[in-house]
Amino acid sequence: MGATLLGLYEKAIPSSLTLEDKLKVASRFGFDFLEISIDETDEKLGRLKWTTKKKKDLAQAMSSTGIPIKTLCLSGHRKYPLGSADAQTRRRGLEILADAVDFAANLGIRIIQLAGYDCYYEPSTEASKAHFRENLELCVHLAARQGVVLAFETMETEFMNTVGKAMAYVKALDSPYLQIYPDLGNLTNAALASRTSVLDDLSAGKGHLVALHLKETVPGKFREIPYGTGHVNFDAAIGRAKDLGVRLFLAEFWDTGSPDWEGHIAFAQAFLRKKL
Repeated sequence: MGATLLGLYEKAIPSSLTLEDKLKVASRFGFDFLEISIDETDEKLGRLKWTTKKKKDLAQAMSSTGIPIKTLCLSGHRKYPLGSADAQTRRRGLEILADAVDFAANLGIRIIQLAGYDCYYEPSTEASKAHFRENLELCVHLAARQGVVLAFETMETEFMNTVGKAMAYVKALDSPYLQIYPDLGNLTNAALASRTSVLDDLSAGKGHLVALHLKETVPGKFREIPYGTGHVNFDAAIGRAKDLGVRLFLAEFWDTGSPDWEGHIAFAQAFLRKKL
C-alpha cells in the first residue's frame, strides 16, 4: 500500500461523461479517488438536492469501480459568497454549505474544500469580512454536527491566497472541523508576488493541512497550465507537505476540449506519481 493517495479532479474529465464514467476513468488511469465539483452552475448545485436513490446509485458506482469520492470542491460560493453585501445571497450561501455537508455525510466524503473568498464578484470590504467570519462560524457548527471537515482552499485573491491568512481563521475558530486544503499553484503565485517562501507558508499550517491541490501555474495565470511547463516546484513542496503529515494529494487540472484528453490524464498521473 502506498504512503500517499493521489486523486483526480472531476473537471479534468470531459463534462459529457456521467459521474460513474468519471469514476471509471479515475480507476483506469491509476488514481486512488475522485474529487467531485460543486461549482456555481445550476447543474452542479443541483446535485446537492439529489434524491436518496440518486445518492445510493452514486455510492454503488463508487463501490463497483473501487474509486471513492473522498473530497468535494465547493466553489459554488463564488456566486453565493458568505460575505456578500446582500443578505439573501448570504442565506443562499449558508444553504449551499448545509446541503453540501449533508451530501458529503451521506456519501462518506471526508473533506469539503471551502473556497477562501469573502466575496468574488463583489468588492472585499470590512463589512464583507465581518459577514464571512460570522457565517463561517455557523458553517463550522453544521460540519461538526455531521463529522465532516471543512478545509480552506487558498485562492488567487488577496483575501486568502496563503496558508498564513487561512490560519488566522483556523486559530480564531479553533475547531477540528475547520482546517486547510491549500492550492500549490495559487501559493506559488502568491509567494512570487510577495517575495516569500512557499515552503515557509506551508509550514505555517503545521497540524492543520489535510490535503494538497497539485496545480501548475505561471506568474499571473492560475489555471490551464500543463504540468511541467510552469514554475511550481512540486518536488520541494510535496516533500515539505509530507513532512507536515499530508498524505492526500489531488491532481487539479481541467479538460479543455482536447481530443487527447485521455493522454493528458495519463501524463498528469505519471508526472505526479513520480513527484510523490
